[in-house]
Amino acid sequence: MSNNHHNCKRKKVVFMTGCTGVMGYASLQEFCKHLDKFELRLLARPSKKNRKKLAPYASMPDISIIWGDMMNRDDVAKAMGDADYVLHIGGMVSPLADHFPDKTMKVNVGAARIIVDIIKQREDCDDVKLVYIGSVAEMSCRAEPHHWGRAGDPVIAAPYDHYAVSKILAEFEVVESGLAHWVVLRQSGILDKSILFKGSDPISFHVPLRGVLEWATVEDSARLMVNICGDNVPEHFWKGYYNIGSGSEFRLTNYRFEQLLMNSMGCPTPEKVFEPGWFATRNFHGMWYTDSDKLENMLHFRENISAEEYFKRLADGLPWYFKLAPLAPSFLIKAAMKQVAKSKDGGTLHWLGNPGDEKRIKAFFGSRQDASLIGSWNDVDLSEPSCTPTLLDHGYDENKPEELLEIEDMRQAALFRGGRCISQTMVKGDLDTSLEWECSEGHKFSMRPRTVLKGGHWCKKCLPTPWRYDHLAKNNKFLAQVWYDTHSPNEDEVYS
Repeated sequence: MSNNHHNCKRKKVVFMTGCTGVMGYASLQEFCKHLDKFELRLLARPSKKNRKKLAPYASMPDISIIWGDMMNRDDVAKAMGDADYVLHIGGMVSPLADHFPDKTMKVNVGAARIIVDIIKQREDCDDVKLVYIGSVAEMSCRAEPHHWGRAGDPVIAAPYDHYAVSKILAEFEVVESGLAHWVVLRQSGILDKSILFKGSDPISFHVPLRGVLEWATVEDSARLMVNICGDNVPEHFWKGYYNIGSGSEFRLTNYRFEQLLMNSMGCPTPEKVFEPGWFATRNFHGMWYTDSDKLENMLHFRENISAEEYFKRLADGLPWYFKLAPLAPSFLIKAAMKQVAKSKDGGTLHWLGNPGDEKRIKAFFGSRQDASLIGSWNDVDLSEPSCTPTLLDHGYDENKPEELLEIEDMRQAALFRGGRCISQTMVKGDLDTSLEWECSEGHKFSMRPRTVLKGGHWCKKCLPTPWRYDHLAKNNKFLAQVWYDTHSPNEDEVYS
């Protein structure tokens, strides 16, 4: 495609995956408010459900729907065409991803690889802007005093979180691609009306009561996608890692989230419908962000309302039968919730009642004995963790301007991770030329300094199962900061 043809385009062309999912569909709706500026190309799986969902958009001008599969290279190439922006939102997500780990890995990593390869084959590949939606799951469980986090913190998938592993490896495909314009946006928990229907999934009880999350509303997320494609995005935005969150009002503990959720539906308080022993005490991802305002200050996507207002809005849009919830006796709701917690598909009470689930119990509770000591609502700590951030050490001088970072900074970062930087030299300030590294396990690998320092990544060979984090943390101070907030140095944990 010639530059003249490119420059004559009246509208920016945006290719999007995942347009039938929660975030993708909201983004589609938001883009429809700005079709004077954009032409949309959507790749969607041709299921009966998806065809019905996208039917209202099929005849709209400047929207093209390509029915196909993200795992089919020809379908992706056809849908992308000469798009200026590639918004890769699609993929398998939890809780479905937990039940199909092999498929999740294949889809999430494979689709990212295909998209990157197709962009690299384009003559104008340096002009194409790729937006990859990562996940807060990549950062694992964060507990006091490190319940606050930021980009550059250790990337670590919680034991049994195959979804997180898939997102980490998919992110590698993007950040190590060599593309000129990419950005990683690590999405938090998304608030939208579908959250009100998810209480029937046992994953609800994997989240500790004092676990924290800075939620992102689906409307904010959609505005973010549109604004990224706007005219005023600074060049330094690209090749960056950012956390998506809706701000201080949406920094909630899980207990507070349950309060807001139950109240919005007119249901009894959490104390009347749950037992604290149903909830795991560790091993679920989540943190409050110290740096989510950075994205807001650049792209101005937040609505800036309170969490209470937002939950009320969700409740106002519920189907009529939800209005019957206040009529249900609390003991009936509690009985139904207990059955969810006892589900064979990941229910915490199922694990605790099954002698064969000791490793799951260890991962999510510490031990069977620890789980038995949780006690009643009067016994558990439901206080809010500190609102004053305690930052993790990233192992190098972060106050140093990026353009001044040099080989000695790489050596320090590697040493803090229990390894070494094998490369002897680097061009000062060049974070995008790969260096050679070695981890504490003796694995040698090539990786860009930006991926290590700014992304929080390290050795890929140490990442997947059997989740030997206790062993790794003994030599990796970077990882140990997070791992030992919820684990003892003597646990010697190995999960299969």
